[in-house]
Amino acid sequence: MSDCRKYVDYIMEQAKNLLAIDSPSGYGREVTEYLLKELEALGMPARRTVKGGVIADFGGRNKEDGILLEAHCDTLGGMVAQIKENGRLKLTNIGGMKPANAEAENVRIITKADGIYEGTCQLVDASVHVNGSYEKTERTWDTVEVLVDEDVKCREDAVKLGIMPGDYVCFEPRTRITSSGYIKSRFLDDKLSAAILMGYAKYIKDESVNPERRVYAHFTIYEEVGHGGAASVPEGVTEAWSVDMGCVGEGLQCTEREVSICAKDSGGPYNCDIVCRLVELAKEHGIGYAVDVYPHYGSDVETTLKAGHDVRHALIGPGVYASHGYERSHRDGAENTFRLIQAYIG
Repeated sequence: MSDCRKYVDYIMEQAKNLLAIDSPSGYGREVTEYLLKELEALGMPARRTVKGGVIADFGGRNKEDGILLEAHCDTLGGMVAQIKENGRLKLTNIGGMKPANAEAENVRIITKADGIYEGTCQLVDASVHVNGSYEKTERTWDTVEVLVDEDVKCREDAVKLGIMPGDYVCFEPRTRITSSGYIKSRFLDDKLSAAILMGYAKYIKDESVNPERRVYAHFTIYEEVGHGGAASVPEGVTEAWSVDMGCVGEGLQCTEREVSICAKDSGGPYNCDIVCRLVELAKEHGIGYAVDVYPHYGSDVETTLKAGHDVRHALIGPGVYASHGYERSHRDGAENTFRLIQAYIG
């Protein structure tokens, strides 16, 4: 295998770029345009699906035994559900965005025709020196709201700006990469994995690799709402993986510096033969890994199976702590995930 450090550097750069693009589920135009441009620069044939994701062909010899790698570029977010009489915005969540994690975050309100406005998601009556129930108030989507950073005092003021129900509300990712190799950001789930697939594409191009099996990548944009991987499986694919965040938390083995191999999640077991082969390869190549059972998790590839596709399935990804909040991973986790894909496919 080649020295993968330059590919990990590329992965981290791609992760930063992807994380900087707003893409809550259903709002995927900008992130897919970016992916198509980057894949074209790598010489990888790619197209936008009817649904709005991106399918890329990484090459390989046997089209009758293809493998599909799925990573999602959609994120959690919010949508304007109501403009209140005081001009503040009540939100509905997109995906598993939690109000406790949304509180005190900067946001961008993307209107349908009148541009983008900044704002802040706050608890209703957020001043501690005024609100005696601040600590006792349960954080729900009824008790947090968005303050628009414009001169808005009433509903009519917000309407004049062009804000309306159905506008997307995107949360600031606050991406940081530390000198010790940690990456902290919202939405590492799953843009770090999407960056890993981009790194694998660059490796195939730079090293003139021609894998034994045909390799495809599907960058989906509806995973967080449950149907990202349901369609667009290329003909001849017999195996599909979700490359998605690995769980890190109490009772699990994985850390941010390892690749997580999921044996089972909320949807049931993954293909035992693939799991065993992945463990074997990780040991053989000295790849830092952990095998875990995820107690509260679902993946794109499960929707691929539920849609009726006759494929074997697997789930791997870099360990990510504080999922659906301000998440943390490490470049070692990205490297180990990249190396495991490399070891399995070539």
